[in-house]
Amino acid sequence: MKAILAAAGAAVALCASPAAAQEADEIAAANGNAEPTVFDGDWLSVGAGVIYGPSYRGSDDYVFSPIPVVQGNLGGVGISPRAGGIALDFIPDRDGEVSFSAGIAAKLSRNRAAQIKDPVVRSYGELETAIEVGPSAGVSVPALLNPYDSLSFNIDAVWDVAGAHNGMSVNPSITYFTPLSRGIAVSLSVSAKHIDDDFADYYYSVPAGGPLPEFQAEGGFESAGVNLLGVFDLDGDVTNGGLALIALGGYSRMLGDAKRTPFTSIRGDADQWMGAVGVGYTF
Repeated sequence: MKAILAAAGAAVALCASPAAAQEADEIAAANGNAEPTVFDGDWLSVGAGVIYGPSYRGSDDYVFSPIPVVQGNLGGVGISPRAGGIALDFIPDRDGEVSFSAGIAAKLSRNRAAQIKDPVVRSYGELETAIEVGPSAGVSVPALLNPYDSLSFNIDAVWDVAGAHNGMSVNPSITYFTPLSRGIAVSLSVSAKHIDDDFADYYYSVPAGGPLPEFQAEGGFESAGVNLLGVFDLDGDVTNGGLALIALGGYSRMLGDAKRTPFTSIRGDADQWMGAVGVGYTF
């Protein structure tokens, strides 16, 4: 379950509950199943799907994009997806306890690097792909409203190491996860993104001499949003792995200079919507 939830969340930089696999074991125990689950020891999940979202951050044009994802736990190292990348967690979890995560996140940022549908925005040229790397940390508290739910807090701080925007961003999130049955689970996540001046200047400043007014962007909160995720295990049992279907919907609001830039205020929309569907396999 942890892998399936996180696989869908990766499409929109949504992080699933780090305690979800642990909760799958607890659900099995509650149903009288003492057999080992797929989440005991090493496990891996792969997923694929499609997301329908803005063609760039702040756009009012929407495009389809594929979602390849991998997640798991190998040799005591947790592997979690991020939007365009992964995070590694080097702290093992213990069943039934507050769990902590600490490691490194790495991802690609392809904002305005492809699929720019607006002809005016496209006239300013495509941007370079950024490779962002930095520390990741979090904490997950289990059994809040029922024996199997959890509330997780996570934060990534990443810097561009490829020479694209040469800036950094901080990405905090809060996720509530709960199973609705042995084979169905949902999670609700709230997240935000804070960017520095270099990041804002690269993506949201508008140079003089073009069709849009000149604009100098500065750092601050870029966006905040909420996402709702649903997962349906195809054989009705999350504890034995296998195939599962995923549905995800989300809304975010551009903030600060990311909202005020003409790329958003004139050619786009501060209200950003997305949806995704996919399939995951855990073994």
